[in-house]
Amino acid sequence: MADLRRGQTRNLVLATSAFALTFWAWNLIGPLSSSYTKSLHLAPTQTSLLVAIPVLVGSLGRIPVGVLADRLGGRRMFAIICFLSILPVLLVGWSGSYGWLLFWGFLLGIPGTSFAVGIPFVNAWYEAPRRGFATGVFGAGMGGTALSAFCTPRLVEALGRGATHVLMAVALAVMGLIMLAFSRDSPAWRPATAPALPRIREALKVKATWQCSFLYAVAFGGFVAFSTYLPTLLENVYAFAQTDAGLRTAGFSIAAVVARPLGGILSDRIGPVRVLLISFAGVVIMAIVLCFRPPPELPAGVSFVLMALLLGLGTGGVFALVAKVVEASRVGTVTGLVGAAGGLGGYFPPLVMGVVYSAAGAYTLGYLLLALTALVAFVYTFRAFRALPS
Repeated sequence: MADLRRGQTRNLVLATSAFALTFWAWNLIGPLSSSYTKSLHLAPTQTSLLVAIPVLVGSLGRIPVGVLADRLGGRRMFAIICFLSILPVLLVGWSGSYGWLLFWGFLLGIPGTSFAVGIPFVNAWYEAPRRGFATGVFGAGMGGTALSAFCTPRLVEALGRGATHVLMAVALAVMGLIMLAFSRDSPAWRPATAPALPRIREALKVKATWQCSFLYAVAFGGFVAFSTYLPTLLENVYAFAQTDAGLRTAGFSIAAVVARPLGGILSDRIGPVRVLLISFAGVVIMAIVLCFRPPPELPAGVSFVLMALLLGLGTGGVFALVAKVVEASRVGTVTGLVGAAGGLGGYFPPLVMGVVYSAAGAYTLGYLLLALTALVAFVYTFRAFRALPS
């Protein structure tokens, strides 16, 4: 039992660390959006597309990556993703035109697929009553976006953009080697041997896959959208400098990171359905508050932090729900599909926000759409899962 506990702790820490680093790499463009806008003379919609494009591959790529995680195991897949991420990280840093930035930014989505590896990896290590805790702690690795928001602009100021991306590439190489050398797949894990496409089709036939995909698209999609687009929003609305906007975005991401394991732990205690209802109801309220453009620093700061906490609770609750309603042998494949939906949920809002701001010079309509979407998620959660035991 002591050996099992040590294995659980070691592999959870390693998986969370790898997740945080790959999410930092995934979010390298967002914190520098204003410098790209100025140097390349981009319109708001072009900036929005540049920020959102890594999210697309990071979302859709979770489907095949989740399938491969079931077949190859988390240890090897974490290393593979770290190594494959090195090239786009380097070439985004060295790109000098909008076209090449879009192309390599598209491939920068690769590190964003690591989520579909980590959930089944840690899920296999922990017994059912503690999986909400395990997936919640692992999910705190999304704090890599906070590290990116805070550190990337400062590193670029100190070292230059090219050197900053080289540093990230080296870190990814080291992390890949660490995962190969020190992480292990759970003794309870067995590789899936069935062909991939039939397993995806079977997972798509499971009602819970679609249900959890929708809920995760709202909760995690909201987090991704804010964490990638918030620097641009803060600069447009409150005229913050790039580093100041990055600092505040880091605070938003940290709040969501803290709330995610809390969402998993609360799900183990009061049930994931109650956690999700609290999350979505709160998002509705805070989206309406943000419509009124609360002034800086304190009112706006508190509003965005509360939004982050509520979205973080929801992301932790969704995967606690997955652990309850999906059989263990399908968790990797279902996680890939649900994770893809969550990422796609974060792909479209920055584009919508860019269009809304270009047309109206304000983000009010975007916040109202978020409030409406969260309200639909609240009602659906209550109706679809109210009979689920805690």
